[in-house]
Amino acid sequence: MSPCRVVVTAAAPYARRMTMNRYHQWLCNSRMWARAVATDLLPWALEDVQLDAETLEIGPGYGATTRVLAHRTGGRLSVLEVDGGSAERLRAEYGDRIDVVHGDGCAMPLPDGHFDAVVCFTMLHHVPSPRQQDQLFAEAFRVLRPGGVFAGCDGRASWGFRLIHLWDTYVPVPPETLPDRLRAAGFHTPGISLRPDYFRFRAVRP
Repeated sequence: MSPCRVVVTAAAPYARRMTMNRYHQWLCNSRMWARAVATDLLPWALEDVQLDAETLEIGPGYGATTRVLAHRTGGRLSVLEVDGGSAERLRAEYGDRIDVVHGDGCAMPLPDGHFDAVVCFTMLHHVPSPRQQDQLFAEAFRVLRPGGVFAGCDGRASWGFRLIHLWDTYVPVPPETLPDRLRAAGFHTPGISLRPDYFRFRAVRP
């Protein structure tokens, strides 16, 4: 059993405010999105990132990204999900193959310095404020071991991206601001790469 084998229910301060409209729910749970994640988005987001030991995914939602990580991760995979229903569905799907934690990425119920990699994909814009996003970055730093990597991707602000998120929680991260925000959380060598609709990031805990 992993020393971080935890299945907990923790208070989630922003859970009620992190809403998704019906179209967005359908899209995130669709085969089309799962295929795009598996064949394009995650291979690009995780290019040259090693996931060989203890990996934590923040905000897996319906689990399209988790399904890819479950095959890609060489060690133990844990996921932290703020929505209780989504956490239960992931537990039902994976059993004890993945450690599923119900909790808030801004206040993770997880030990210091445990993970070799922390990742998140297309979820930062669902965190309700820049201040809470910065809290999530600080928490990712806290739970990483020295030398651990924080990596992932998110969507870039646009009218199309905004339309998908009508009546959703929608706080896009300006990618040009992210390196300084990650440095403020303690990370070294933050890097950003851009696509027309997405950006990817990675940074290292010294």
